[in-house]
Amino acid sequence: MDSQPLAGRTVAVPETREIDIFAAMLERRGATVIRCPMVAIRDAPDPAPVLQWSREFAQGSCDDLILLTGEGLRRIVACLDRNEPALKERFLDSLTRVRKITRGPKPARALRELGLKPDIAAETPTTEGVIASLKAHELNGRRFGVQLYGTEPNRPLVDFLKGAGATVSTVAPYVYADAADNEAVLSLLNRLQAGEVDAIAFTSTPQVERLFAVAPAETVTAALSKTVVAAVGPIVADTLQRHGIQARVMPEESFFLKPLTSVLEEALAAGS
Repeated sequence: MDSQPLAGRTVAVPETREIDIFAAMLERRGATVIRCPMVAIRDAPDPAPVLQWSREFAQGSCDDLILLTGEGLRRIVACLDRNEPALKERFLDSLTRVRKITRGPKPARALRELGLKPDIAAETPTTEGVIASLKAHELNGRRFGVQLYGTEPNRPLVDFLKGAGATVSTVAPYVYADAADNEAVLSLLNRLQAGEVDAIAFTSTPQVERLFAVAPAETVTAALSKTVVAAVGPIVADTLQRHGIQARVMPEESFFLKPLTSVLEEALAAGS
């Protein structure tokens, strides 16, 4: 078996938090990696709303907690460590007691890091999947906490819960910010347009949105048409689809960097 199946291939990586891990996986397979971190994840600029929500949660304000991302739970715990460490034990005690609903494998992994596990795991790791997983349950009168994806208010989920008779309290423990400057992103688009990039691998929806924010849609669409577009999972693939882009490569089941690297290797080795 060729130990460097991606030799001679160039892959663009817009990932930020785990960019070195992802790049190393590709480089071990022989790929040339263009690092262009599109989006940075930062703590909520004002910790006060996160702390207030956490205090109420620790006092038993929720029967259920929906975790949309693993990053969110980690950021809440980190916020308590920094700003109100005495609250952390009570928060974790409440986390143990509430019914925990996860959107995908990453929040489930964040729970496992705390010695916990989901009570309900969405079969499909999307908002629609969370809603589908809850439809069989009696929700009237239940009190839901919802940890948001960035600052996106997720009206479909909140409206579903309220329509079923539940009350909802949301928390946004982190925000997205631009990482690479616009010139770097435009340079990447130029290289895509010139056919210099064999694949681009998107690992979050803000990366897609950033790309379409720095140039006209037709420019981005034309550039992406010259390369293999990969998505880490269905949430990212759906975002691409909303912009008229079809993800040609996506893991079938496990939506992490290693499976994404494997399917990229298969696609590019096959000459896709």
